[in-house]
Amino acid sequence: MTTDYTKRNYYISLAILAVMFFIFGFVSWVNSILIPYFRIACELTHFQSYFVTFAFYIAYFVMAVPSGMLLERFGFKRGIMYGFMFMAFGAALFIPAALAREFYVFLVGLFSIGTGLAILQTAANPYVTIIGPIDSAARRISIMGICNKLAGIISPLVFAALILKSNDSETFALIESGTLDPATREMLLDELIRRVIWPYAILSVILLSSGIGIRYSVLPEIDTAKSNSSEEDGEHDRKSVFSYPYLVLGGLAIFFHVGSQVIAIDTIIGYAGSMGLDLVEAKAFPSITLACTLVGYVLGIFLIPKYISQTRALVVCTILGLLISFGVVLADFDVTILGHRANISIFLLNLLGLPNALIYAGIWPLSIRGLGRHTKTGSSLLIMGLCGNAILPQIYGYIADVSGLRAGYWILIPCFLYLVFFAVKGHKIEHWRK
Repeated sequence: MTTDYTKRNYYISLAILAVMFFIFGFVSWVNSILIPYFRIACELTHFQSYFVTFAFYIAYFVMAVPSGMLLERFGFKRGIMYGFMFMAFGAALFIPAALAREFYVFLVGLFSIGTGLAILQTAANPYVTIIGPIDSAARRISIMGICNKLAGIISPLVFAALILKSNDSETFALIESGTLDPATREMLLDELIRRVIWPYAILSVILLSSGIGIRYSVLPEIDTAKSNSSEEDGEHDRKSVFSYPYLVLGGLAIFFHVGSQVIAIDTIIGYAGSMGLDLVEAKAFPSITLACTLVGYVLGIFLIPKYISQTRALVVCTILGLLISFGVVLADFDVTILGHRANISIFLLNLLGLPNALIYAGIWPLSIRGLGRHTKTGSSLLIMGLCGNAILPQIYGYIADVSGLRAGYWILIPCFLYLVFFAVKGHKIEHWRK
């Protein structure tokens, strides 16, 4: 821990960051319910429904660099407040979107929420990485990940409890049967979509209050140029972030990792539907995946770095993720687990959450080490990699519409092949070869 922090400030800072990561998870993982819900209520194809994730996560790519500039100008605490304000505005846009049942207005709201999260994550991730020793950064990120995924387990269930009713299975079947007269169909669709108004109105108030509270909290500012410097940075002072190959390759690793992670979570309800499970029953599957991720984070806290280095853990997890991905697309028999009767491939998709937990925690510290004065810009570059959440689900959705939902999961294989490369070789590349 750096000399700029007392032990008390250190733990208070971690607690505030933990709250932030809980909010990140609560807002982000509810998309797994929004995708199938909007597909029915707004009459969308699978490809169109995945614009939920596209609009939400493309903001990370578009707004990552402006987020870094905002933090440079206003500092971490004011920047965090502005991030929460963007999120609150986006949540409030769900109200007119639901009243008009206009999908594109929902997408604008989701983009605004994503913009706020881009600002917050640009601030929070380097904060967690360099607030203590770099060799235990994966452990701190694992703690934050527990908060994030715990919220992810809760949010789909809470949101489903607020917007779904016990007789909705029959309602969904009626809407998709094509037997209703136009007036009755429109009435049912309007009633469905307007259920999101109150949850998102309350969420907007909570987000705004959180931003103001953190702005005036005891969370200290940090000097990333001093806290994350290295001898090499001081001696050779590289001119830009693109002079660090391991950072650029790490940004690509983030792209493939988060894309594969969101595919495993946000598509699983639709995949369960192809096995005859309706939305009311299938709503549990995203939470099962996130529970597996939670187990992975707990293992990371106890094992890293005492029993296994964060680098070795990254190698193990990427290889395990590759093997499980092959199982998702190739294994084919029915089982009953946790009271659900379905193809084994969907439970392997749940299990993918276990290795995914420590991949992000391993990539970040290996990619951002020793950047010195380039830390905030480097963080922005890594945050841009989160647009994998926007692009890869769209590719999955296209393949799913053309070749079937299960065939879409072949996209996981090249993702994990690259992650294995980064874990074994990519993070070690210090200089570009001429």
